[in-house]
Amino acid sequence: MSRKKVLITGAAGRIGRVLNDGLKDRYDLRVLYNRTILEQQHDEEVFVGNITDLEKMEEVVDGCDAVVHMAGDPSTKASFEETVETNIRGTYCIYEASRRKGVKRVVFASSNHATGYYEKKGQIYTTWDMPVRPDSYYGASKAYGELLGQYYWDAFGLSVISLRIGSFQPEEKVQNRGNDRILSSWLSYRDTVQLTWRSIEASDEIGCAIYYGISGNTRAYWDIQNAREEIGYDPEDNAEDYA
Repeated sequence: MSRKKVLITGAAGRIGRVLNDGLKDRYDLRVLYNRTILEQQHDEEVFVGNITDLEKMEEVVDGCDAVVHMAGDPSTKASFEETVETNIRGTYCIYEASRRKGVKRVVFASSNHATGYYEKKGQIYTTWDMPVRPDSYYGASKAYGELLGQYYWDAFGLSVISLRIGSFQPEEKVQNRGNDRILSSWLSYRDTVQLTWRSIEASDEIGCAIYYGISGNTRAYWDIQNAREEIGYDPEDNAEDYA
């Protein structure tokens, strides 16, 4: 059986680099860079372009079975104007290019900040199906990406799985933490890779879904049960081991 062709956008970012390395033995990878262009890491195809360029994105996604969309402005302090171009228009261009070129699934890097105001207001435990409650323009842009993904599934049959990524950090950041929040919110490198490939491989019946992206943390306050049940996510790491 031939391997799937998978595109990673934002491949120069911290998560993108980990995914390039972690998925290389499972898929034929294509990576998209924009301002930062890395040397070829393995035998991945390399493309350079801006995600807000729809015509270019059609070229980049062409022939892919799935797109892992990690590109965007990651700052919770970003202004409205800063989030609009990259996080809102850019996500639209990825979905629309994928629709036009027949890509079956997009795995969208959402964020826990799409529901971050629950935590700010002291309502710590959060499930995927609670109404979005962003804590910033960044969080609002990620909530938009989730909702746009739902539209693209309902209207066009493009499957979109949104991952509300928690605290993506190496083990030493948990060990040398400044506070204990990361013991609840941590997402390890290998659990990031697993959650991503399980999202790519999820049944066609899972057309549109939202999963919190954290490891199997004892103190977790974001519910990952739906990811366990629906796509078989079985986290290998627990921040408590470093407490």
